Amino acid sequence: MAKILALVDGSVYGRSVAGHAAWAASRLGLPVEIAHVLGRRIATDFDLSGNLDANARTNLLRQMADLDEQHGKLAQQKGRAILDGARSEVEAVYGVEVSTKLRNGDLLEALGDLEADAEMVVIGKRGEAADFAKLHLGSNLERVVRSSKKPVLVASRSHEPFDRFLIAYDGGKSANRAVDYVASSPLLKGLSCTLLSVGADTAENRSRLDAPVRRLEAGGFEVEARLQNGEPEEVIGACVESGKAGLLVMGAYGHSRIRSYVIGSTTAELVRRCKVPVLMFR
Repeated sequence: MAKILALVDGSVYGRSVAGHAAWAASRLGLPVEIAHVLGRRIATDFDLSGNLDANARTNLLRQMADLDEQHGKLAQQKGRAILDGARSEVEAVYGVEVSTKLRNGDLLEALGDLEADAEMVVIGKRGEAADFAKLHLGSNLERVVRSSKKPVLVASRSHEPFDRFLIAYDGGKSANRAVDYVASSPLLKGLSCTLLSVGADTAENRSRLDAPVRRLEAGGFEVEARLQNGEPEEVIGACVESGKAGLLVMGAYGHSRIRSYVIGSTTAELVRRCKVPVLMFR
């Protein structure tokens, strides 16, 4: 059975990730699986020959092994506590089933297994190791968005109810996948939709919006289509704020400068700047 996969760590975004996952699950009628991945253990296989005598080397390795064991137990306890907290947030949403999973090893290796039957992956904008003072995005966010084969919902600092969303459209393949998903999925049904393209006001650019508008209208949406000139990150960010959109939907790749990379400079700036969640498609 499909599920919503929520990746949590010890950051302040954990509660929001759980809230966004519960929201998506309730809209889609799916269960939530919350996962926490423990990092690598302390390395004890380094070569000390020639640096220490045999007794000193044996003593050091024993201490390292004891420390690693203690570290592992504490990490397990911390991981369980993180999962229990996130579970409570999801269970507060009536009717959403939830399970938890604690994994060891590399995040991306675990993601490959965990997302196999997932409809969507939810992750926080910043992890516990991110530099909040400088508003840096979490390094795991970029790794997950680059690697995941599923839509990735990047949770904002808090989960707030919303009734309108904005699709940033550049005509690229991933932007069209975003449009197709929105049109065919119950996730955003009943919400107000704005389709925004950034470019000069030309007949060619205006006509580029015709096909996605028709696709969304066929899916039951009333669509406000807009074409505005300017810097993409400035125009899109301003429209999200002025239009009071509660969600930004965009493709992860495109043929325009908006999305040369999954988390390229402009895309990263949009994720960093927007205070709302961002749903990205490959």
